[in-house]
Amino acid sequence: MPLTNSQYDEIQRQYDARQLHGQRVLQERKAQLYRQFPRLKELEELSASASVRHARQLLDGSPKALDGLKKELDLYRKERSAILARAGLDEHYFEPPYACPDCRDTGYNGSKRCHCFEQAAIDLVYTQSNIRAVLEEENFSHYSFEYYPEDKKNPATGLTARETAKKAVKDALSFIRQFDEAFQNLFLYGDTGTGKTFLSNCIAKELLDSGHSVIYFTAFQLFDILEKHKFQKDSEAAVSMQHIFDCDLLIIDDLGTEMANTFTISQLFLCLNERMLRKKATIISTNLGFDQLHAVYSERIFSRIVSSYTMIKLFGDDIRLQKRKLN
Repeated sequence: MPLTNSQYDEIQRQYDARQLHGQRVLQERKAQLYRQFPRLKELEELSASASVRHARQLLDGSPKALDGLKKELDLYRKERSAILARAGLDEHYFEPPYACPDCRDTGYNGSKRCHCFEQAAIDLVYTQSNIRAVLEEENFSHYSFEYYPEDKKNPATGLTARETAKKAVKDALSFIRQFDEAFQNLFLYGDTGTGKTFLSNCIAKELLDSGHSVIYFTAFQLFDILEKHKFQKDSEAAVSMQHIFDCDLLIIDDLGTEMANTFTISQLFLCLNERMLRKKATIISTNLGFDQLHAVYSERIFSRIVSSYTMIKLFGDDIRLQKRKLN
């Protein structure tokens, strides 16, 4: 993902701050352990002095210096491990608490950017870092079926609102489990306030936590970017389009709330079709029913969605209103 120098520097500052925080936590851990187990500090000092001593021997031409160092350090390591085991800890306690263990908070795996760097670039370009705060609340650990009544039935399926919600969650979890093996898309529809956005956020949280890149847009935000790309044709707009086409998961929320016209319809088809060709997953949520979807958008879009997306309908009473009453 091409970034401007200032954008790259901003992301690098985030990694520098992570590393500094990790080192500070590690020093605090060590200080606490050394007070409790003074021998641990002695072992660290012995290891350091052994390294210096054997390095000098190696420079003096001693052929056994390297083997001697390995044996001595191994003895110290085993003693340290035994002390840590008595404290209920392991060797990883002497590593910083990495926000991303895959790259150890450097942003790179070898010469390749880590998945966390790619997501940081997405967050910065689309100023969607606030989604992290939203996902702290809107995730599966906070999902409740209590808002879905058991006395409301969908005549088309015979399932109650609660049974429908449970099936929707089951389908969402299946989508997450199979994300890397099977290409899928989801279409979440139903009346206002039935939990479509919440469910898509739950999915986003799980995939972000497992190292996938996710972009969340309302339909209005997406079409605003597509319009800039079409008519401004600058390098920043081109980069934005690459993100939209290439991210692991694109979420388009509230489709149908934008001002639909010939341009938005053609751009929506371009976006959905391009992601399908690249086998990149998309989640669409909307208040529109199938008849409305067909009437507002083209036959091509309607056909593409119906044939290529798993349909998940949610229904019941408006959850937002229920929460307001409780408060």
